[in-house]
Amino acid sequence: MSEGDGEITVLLQAWRGGDEQALEKLTPRVYRELHQAARRAMSREREGHTLQPTALINELYLRLSELRPVDWQNRAHFFALCARQMRRILTDLARTHHSDKRGGGAIAVPLDEAPEVASTGHAEMIAVDDALKALALVDERKSKVVELRFFGGLSVQETAEVLKVSQDTVARDWRLAKAWLLREMGGVANGP
Repeated sequence: MSEGDGEITVLLQAWRGGDEQALEKLTPRVYRELHQAARRAMSREREGHTLQPTALINELYLRLSELRPVDWQNRAHFFALCARQMRRILTDLARTHHSDKRGGGAIAVPLDEAPEVASTGHAEMIAVDDALKALALVDERKSKVVELRFFGGLSVQETAEVLKVSQDTVARDWRLAKAWLLREMGGVANGP
């Protein structure tokens, strides 16, 4: 753990304790990584999406402030929770938009390496979310691995740290979860 990681953990714990100044100090230290994660998440959205990465981060902070006090373990735990919240924000937006259109079936989206995921629309985001919920019923840890890697952009090492398992376990879960999701979503394979 780097010195910066320890500082972030201390600030997270102070924020949990009600220190609003800790949040002010924390924000610039995590903003760049949150913005990168938001950009990755937004890159999977359709062209012309009205929500921008900065707006996604603002919505994320609003949701974080509404959570009951979280017992932050470390920097990786913070980013894992942020990944989950970003997934929920984007899925809620997709469901709202999709229900407004009244129709259209969910289209399966291929899952490959998290940073290189192809662009997805609202139906695809809903399909991924539904498939992840189904996977969580079968194997919650594999679902969390996908969430952290796909939505949060966490590395294998960071994911292992959050889930308190080995990197080999994360790599194995990632492979098996992708295969399960492909089957669940209709067996779509990556195109050329």
